[in-house]
Amino acid sequence: MQRTDERSLVAAQKPELVLLDTPELNAETPAHLLDDDITPIARLFARNTGSMPALSAADIAAWTITIDGLVRTPRTWTLAALKREFAAITETAVIECAGNGRAFFPDPAGVVLWRYGAVGCVHWTGVRLADLLRACEVLPQAIYTGHHSPDIYLDGSGPAISRGLPIAKALSPETLVAFAINGEPLPALHGGPLRLVTPGYPGSSFQKWLTRIEVLDREHDGERMRDGHYRMPRTPLRCGEPFDDSEFEIITDVPVKSLITAPREGFSAPSGQPLTIRGHAWSGHTPVSKVDISLDGGRSWQPAELQPAPSRFAWRRFTFTSAGPPKGEIEIIARATDESGDVQPMQCVPWNPRGYCNNMGHRVHGRIE
Repeated sequence: MQRTDERSLVAAQKPELVLLDTPELNAETPAHLLDDDITPIARLFARNTGSMPALSAADIAAWTITIDGLVRTPRTWTLAALKREFAAITETAVIECAGNGRAFFPDPAGVVLWRYGAVGCVHWTGVRLADLLRACEVLPQAIYTGHHSPDIYLDGSGPAISRGLPIAKALSPETLVAFAINGEPLPALHGGPLRLVTPGYPGSSFQKWLTRIEVLDREHDGERMRDGHYRMPRTPLRCGEPFDDSEFEIITDVPVKSLITAPREGFSAPSGQPLTIRGHAWSGHTPVSKVDISLDGGRSWQPAELQPAPSRFAWRRFTFTSAGPPKGEIEIIARATDESGDVQPMQCVPWNPRGYCNNMGHRVHGRIE
C-alpha cells in the first residue's frame, strides 16, 4: 500500500496547527484555537505512530472490517454493509493523546513533547462495536480485543500500533466503529474510512484505519501494548526513580483536566475593565463537577460558571469574569474537579517515564496595562 506525504496534508488542511519535530506526524493546536464547543476538523490535532496509507476512492469503497477470534461466527463487512445493517449512532466525545502536556514534566519523558493542544471534542458517527460483536456471538471466555490496521512503522518493519480493549469497554454503548466526524466522512488523516472511538480512554485506543478486531481470552499483546507504552505506575514514582515495567498498568481513564482558551498566552488587557476567562473541562468516566479560577498564581480561587455537559463524554464550557484585575503581570490558572473529588494538581504529578496523563492546572500569563 502506498504512503502519503502527511506533513503536506496538514499544511493544506490544518494550516494553524504546529508541527512537532518528530519523525512521525505530530501536529498540535494552540490552546486559544480550541475555543469552539465542537472542534472543527481543521483545528483537531493529528497524531500518527507510523506512516499513513494513501487511500483512493476505490480503496475506500472496497474497505472491509473483520471480526474473528473467540466468536461463534466470524464476519466481514464492507463500509456500505455496516451502514446498511446497523443503526448509526453519534457520540460527542473528547479525544486526547495520553501524552498531552508531556512537555511540562521537569525531567524529559518521552519524545513527543506536546504542550496543551493534543485534544479536541467532536461529533463521532458510526455503529456500536457491541452490535458487531453480538452479531458474531462472542464466546464466554472472551476478555479482550485486539485491533489491527495497515499502520506500519516508517521503516516498514511492521505494525506501528495494535492496541486492544477489555471486553467490557468493547461492549459499552459509547464505543463505536466510526465512519464520520462532525457530519463528514472520516478523512484519512483522522483514520478514515473506519476507526475505533473509545470515549473516556486515551487517544491511543482510538485505532485508525481499522480492518480487523480479534477477540481474545487474554490481554492483547500487539504493538505498543507492552514495554511501558500507554501505561502508568500502580504506585507513584519520584522523578527519575528506577522502575519495574511489571508494576505498570494500562491507562483506561483520562484524568480530570481543563484548558483555558481565552485569553491567550501573552495577552495584554486594559486595566479597569472586566476580564473574561473561558475554556473547557473534561474527564474520562467520572464527570467534571466544578472549575475554579485563580488570578494570583494559585494563592486564591474563585468558582467559574460551568455549563451543562452536552453529553457524558464531551467537554464542558466554563466562564469566569473578573471585575477588573490590578495593573501588572498576571498569572491565570484553571483547576477542574471531578465528581469523585479528584482535583487537578498544580505540579506534574505523578511522574512517569513516558510522560503520560499530565493534568496539572493550565496556566496563562499576561499583563494588565
